[in-house]
Amino acid sequence: MTPSPMSPAWPRWMADLHRLLGIRPQFLLTGPIRDLFLTPLDGQTVLLPILDGLWEGLALHGYQYLLVYDRVDGLRLHPDTPTTRQLAQRTLNQDFQGHPVPISLNRLPTVLRALITAPVRAAAVIDAASRVPVSVQQLSEAEHEFFTACEKLAYVAHPIIAAPDRPPLFNPLLWLCHRETDLPSWLTLDNEALHRLTLSPPDFDARRHAAELLASSFADHDQAVPEQHREFANRFAQLTEGLSLRSLFAIAQLAEAQHLPLADIGDAVRCFQVGERDNPWKKAYLRERIRDAADIIGQRVKGQKPAIIKTVDILMRSVMGLTGAHTAVTSSRPRGVLFFAGPTGVGKTELARALTALLFGDERAYIRFDMSEFAAEHADARLLGAPPGYVGYDAGGELTNAVRARPFSVILFDEIEKAHPRILDKFLQILEDGRLTDGRGDTVYFSEAILIFTSNLGITVEDDTGSRRLRVQPGEPYEQVERQVRTAIADYFKFTLGRPEILNRIGDNIVVFDFIQPAIAEQIFAGMLARIAQRIADEHERTLHVPEPVRQQLLDWCTQDLSDGGRGIGNRLETTFVNPLARALFHLEADPQHEPLTVTAVRLDDHVYRVELA
Repeated sequence: MTPSPMSPAWPRWMADLHRLLGIRPQFLLTGPIRDLFLTPLDGQTVLLPILDGLWEGLALHGYQYLLVYDRVDGLRLHPDTPTTRQLAQRTLNQDFQGHPVPISLNRLPTVLRALITAPVRAAAVIDAASRVPVSVQQLSEAEHEFFTACEKLAYVAHPIIAAPDRPPLFNPLLWLCHRETDLPSWLTLDNEALHRLTLSPPDFDARRHAAELLASSFADHDQAVPEQHREFANRFAQLTEGLSLRSLFAIAQLAEAQHLPLADIGDAVRCFQVGERDNPWKKAYLRERIRDAADIIGQRVKGQKPAIIKTVDILMRSVMGLTGAHTAVTSSRPRGVLFFAGPTGVGKTELARALTALLFGDERAYIRFDMSEFAAEHADARLLGAPPGYVGYDAGGELTNAVRARPFSVILFDEIEKAHPRILDKFLQILEDGRLTDGRGDTVYFSEAILIFTSNLGITVEDDTGSRRLRVQPGEPYEQVERQVRTAIADYFKFTLGRPEILNRIGDNIVVFDFIQPAIAEQIFAGMLARIAQRIADEHERTLHVPEPVRQQLLDWCTQDLSDGGRGIGNRLETTFVNPLARALFHLEADPQHEPLTVTAVRLDDHVYRVELA
């Protein structure tokens, strides 16, 4: 037996609708009108589209049929049976022959008036009402007359007594649209005859109930014990926070097509969200690569052993699927989050590249955003997508488009502190929920991505004159540098931004880099010098020899100030050696024998660096 439409077994909006049928002639239903809804039917609960759900509930009150209108098909009956066709013919003078009847907006109010005043209980539905006006701000004459006529209908309607033992109820006009603003404001505002009903997204209980109904789509559902079914339903509901019941139905269809067992519900959800069932994070080859990750990365990033070890620990946690394992619920947060902090030029970006090469075999495979480009107040539109009606709406957001195209990726946000605080609020949602909705309403998921933020916070401080000076100095113990930088980062998020919750979401994933020490600086210098010699060999087929005195002179010039890290060493080497070397090679006579080249001297004359070759 189907319970009363006002029973808690029905969706709340449905119960409200039936409770008010005797006093309101029109209803505006807004929200996810294309979702599926849990509906009691013949002693069980089923998932039904909104029209089917409306019909099942209204039929319990003695309603005979629904008259449905939409812009594409015109008028149709629901359900469309010989009996309902005869009723419609008698009450509406419309001949339905099992197919929709085209009708203009000019004629539609006449048919609606006939229905709401008919002695037979029936309801009219304007389906996809958002599509009736071409522009709600600029209604055509026909559109304006239609909405005006519908407004008038609300005040000429009267409750219908269909049978002596039933209370009088309106033959209601039901508007189905995504947003209230899709209809003219003068129709919906201050209109006591029009009652608004909001269709809410499914909560945890609704998703869990739907999961129980959909379990039969999984390969081993009939062999599972009740405890396994309960665990499956809870996990399905946890993994689908923010999704519609129609999405849950689609996930179940994917699982059925791929013959997935109940235990693989995570793979089914991943396949729906990111388009791939195959999970690169579970590949055996990835574990092999990461096994020696500290040594491999250490060959590229010099002098940052503590930072490398902590980074690899977080990476291993991500690969093993233990991110957020200590929390009470299954997490959909990003696969890993790293916050690289420290002086400029010490290897933060290089470590991100090394991680990308380790994971995906190509260091260029990471997605990078220079956050200094997003310092303006409305720069979030470029990153996340412009809202409807604004320039760039059709293009979407750079971040959301990139993640949609490559859900398994490393995403680098360089110099995050330079971004506008409004953008940082969006990162709060990404770090907490693992998803983001762009300006077009499309949701992208970060649950399979590793996010890396870099920052120079804590290295400099503004003095009383407004100038910036170093807060920590090269040569200070690493423990002191780490403490100072962590304190500065905490102060920035807590007091400067007033967003301590962002710091909480980052957690203990802050990785502090040390200054480049003199011994490490010499290693970096030697590597750069070797690459210069290799380039000469590749481009000119000549061997470049740099004697020790010349090498020492260059080393002294390039490492006298280590505050800019390895990048500063490279910049000074380019100025003191690469540029004058290129000048000397350009004026050198071509040598068909490709004899070796020796740098006999480097010197500074009149503020110009010169290289002598032999």
